[in-house]
Amino acid sequence: MDERSKISVTVAAIIERDGRYLLIEEHTSEGLRLNNPAGHLEPGESPQQGAVREALEETGCVFTPTHLLGVYLSRFHRPATHEDVTYLRIAYAGTASDPAPGWVLDDGIVRTLWMTPEEIRASVDRHRSPLVLRCIEDHLAGRSFPLDAVMTHDTVFAPEIKAP
Repeated sequence: MDERSKISVTVAAIIERDGRYLLIEEHTSEGLRLNNPAGHLEPGESPQQGAVREALEETGCVFTPTHLLGVYLSRFHRPATHEDVTYLRIAYAGTASDPAPGWVLDDGIVRTLWMTPEEIRASVDRHRSPLVLRCIEDHLAGRSFPLDAVMTHDTVFAPEIKAP
């Protein structure tokens, strides 16, 4: 598989409280950008575990997923790096605790923000990807799938091969 066909699997936490959504502001190769708490799925973790971990690392909040928001395949061009990227994003919606006192945000994260849908729509030129707004719009529309819609299997399937 060459680099052009590589798909990165990411997970995201969509957190709404009192009509505002929790976003992060982070340094990227395109400059300072807004994103949902999100990141790459790490080996050995389920997508749900990854979303919980990313939310904690990037916001200091304990994220409790209540439902699967959606699975998104997004292809776009990054002007700063001249590369085409494809992401498979698994987004969960849920609740979050207040940030842990003294929590140090993950490298590159400048701050967290609670923004209204109108503020998020007005800042689209600062979004890390088109999925930032898409996930918010899907949440506002009431999109919801059960958590067990994404299954994780940890067993290795190695069928026995018999010689003819």
